[in-house]
Amino acid sequence: MSDVTNQTPAYAAARVSYGQGGLVEADLAATPLLQFERWYADAVASSGEQRVVEPNAMVLATVDEAGLPSVRTVLLKAADPRGFVLFTNYGSRKARAIEATGEVALVFGWHPMARQVAVRGRAERVDRQESVDYFVTRPWGSRIGAWASHQSATLADRAELEAAWAAAAARWPDTGRADDVPVPDHWGGYLVRPFEVEFWQGRPSRLHDRLVYLPAATSRPAAGSSPPPLDDGSGWRIERRNP
Repeated sequence: MSDVTNQTPAYAAARVSYGQGGLVEADLAATPLLQFERWYADAVASSGEQRVVEPNAMVLATVDEAGLPSVRTVLLKAADPRGFVLFTNYGSRKARAIEATGEVALVFGWHPMARQVAVRGRAERVDRQESVDYFVTRPWGSRIGAWASHQSATLADRAELEAAWAAAAARWPDTGRADDVPVPDHWGGYLVRPFEVEFWQGRPSRLHDRLVYLPAATSRPAAGSSPPPLDDGSGWRIERRNP
């Protein structure tokens, strides 16, 4: 047993001291959307040792009808007063869980800057036109991939996926036009409407700053009701939490 322990990587000994700065209430923007835009702009502009490679990458957590959670990394495609938007295959595991419960969480982990934004909310489909408008901006290969991949379904091997991609590519050759690949019915967007947006700043000795925007009326809107828009300055209050 001791030999196995000696060969185990020293996970507990891996430590980073966070000291890039703090976050106090007076520094926060009036709305969660403006604060997110400020930090996102900082992540985009980051460089050197603090460079964030893919600032729009976010971890999406879902819970299905059986109460089982799952988590994966996806890409943010829009942030506006409604909330945060992502796109996916409507047959995927994430989409099936969203359709079953609607309960989601997001995390933007901008680790080189010792920052994190954590979101809790409910997800719903965007309207079809919004999905179409985004789909036509994607590279041709990504549009073909939306047809080739039955996301989350079991594959026999890599060759099966590549054959499906080749068949779709032959059906819809790259003409250089935005409409050369139709939008699949099984593909589209989800809007996450937050009822909680937390901004986390790493601090020394693990005394991190956690400032959270919550709806002014209640911490969590009742089912069927909508949280305030993310740009509503009077609709949100701020709460500080222990690290």
